[in-house]
Amino acid sequence: MRFILLTVLIDMVSIGLIIPVLPELVGHFTADRSEQAFWYGAIMLSFGVANFFFAPILGGLSDRFGRRPVLLIGFCGFAFSFFATALATQLWMLIAIRIVSGALQANASVANAYVADITAPEDRAKRFGQLGAMFGLGFILGPVMGGLLGAIDIRLPFFAAGGLALLNLAYGYFVLPESLPPSQRRPMSWQSANPIRSLKQLTQLKGVGPLVLVIALGALTDAVLRTTWVLYTGLRYGWGPLENGWSLFAVGAVSVLVQGVLLKRMLARFGAKRLAVLGLISSTMTFTLWALATQGWMMYAVIGLNIFGFTVTASIQSLVSNAADAKAQGQTMGSVSSLNSLMAVLAPVIGAPLLGVVSHLPRDDWRIGAPFFLCAVLMACSTAVALWHFSRRRIELAPLPHA
Repeated sequence: MRFILLTVLIDMVSIGLIIPVLPELVGHFTADRSEQAFWYGAIMLSFGVANFFFAPILGGLSDRFGRRPVLLIGFCGFAFSFFATALATQLWMLIAIRIVSGALQANASVANAYVADITAPEDRAKRFGQLGAMFGLGFILGPVMGGLLGAIDIRLPFFAAGGLALLNLAYGYFVLPESLPPSQRRPMSWQSANPIRSLKQLTQLKGVGPLVLVIALGALTDAVLRTTWVLYTGLRYGWGPLENGWSLFAVGAVSVLVQGVLLKRMLARFGAKRLAVLGLISSTMTFTLWALATQGWMMYAVIGLNIFGFTVTASIQSLVSNAADAKAQGQTMGSVSSLNSLMAVLAPVIGAPLLGVVSHLPRDDWRIGAPFFLCAVLMACSTAVALWHFSRRRIELAPLPHA
């Protein structure tokens, strides 16, 4: 477990490095905030489209050849993406780079499959929480470093991220062990790798069904948040790369606290299903409060209050993973990643243009929070679907046994 955790940590630090500065880099090629929002959305869209089509393929390849080689492909894709972005001189280059990066990058889904390979079903929620804690720790270190480096030169964080991706490539090649034994591998099915078919198979997993819609709505809100956060805080509070780096540091810190320290106790107290519902309710309230926040410090206060919101992903992923066959974890997690990517395709089409529509309003106008109000509505719908699903199947929301 420690090998994959370190791999994910380095991976997420490299991603976190560029988050505060990528919108600013796009702004160097655009004339105003509205145009910046449009092209930033287009760049995010290009990555999502490529990842949607290729994530199930890479997941299937990991079921056939093992997790390690597919992770190494992802590290190569990251390194190319970061270095090429640092050297880009036109907007079309940024879009082309993101397409290639999206096609090669399936690290998150393969890492989840890796954890499923080495973990008993009853412990997967806890282990997915540990993985989520590494994501959070990466968002503690990465965005702050990106903000500091971006204050020196807007392209410097991309070179630093590329260096970390190469470090991860070396670590994966020389140190990271394979988690999937040959006896557990299965032939690659190109029919199953079709992203539409893979999503259909995901909905047919016993006991999952409507939870796929919960995953989709959650992924859409997360993608809208990632697409608009830096643009929104710059528009409403005048934040730059450094301020955004610290705000993402706060998100990562709470994520690590919850998923790395508190999650085991919370699972024992509430159980995965009840915890998922509580997290969805908390997230609905969080987006509403963010939309209404008129001062920058209020964003930090809401982050600190959203304790339950950081438990949703681990809880839902454990339910989906437990429903899948042991030989199809890569395909299943690839399908989840493909679903997330599909939502990442929709998010830039929705979030960035919506923010562009209200960008002319005064900073204290409540309507500027339109993207977050939309996210709150989506999370409320997700909560209703989860409650209906658990009630319909008459599943007792009992605590999991202690690990």
